[in-house]
Amino acid sequence: MQSPLIILGVTLIILGFIISFLAVLLMFIRAYGFRGKTRGGGLIMIGPIPIIFGTDRESVKMLILLAVALMILMIIIIFLTAGT
Repeated sequence: MQSPLIILGVTLIILGFIISFLAVLLMFIRAYGFRGKTRGGGLIMIGPIPIIFGTDRESVKMLILLAVALMILMIIIIFLTAGT
């Protein structure tokens, strides 16, 4: 029997790929008829350390909030699994 953490990890990875694909698809559909300013950004998590880049302040602020949420989630998971 596999560990529940392995199943959770694989599920989260697959879910991440699905969400990324849907986000790109939605951005493409939205931008198809739009001729305005393009903006965006990215967040790369290497362990607990975020690398954030973006084209405008609003995108970067949203990514900072996402990075903080991911770091808190990572800390919670580490503390929950430390006892096992």
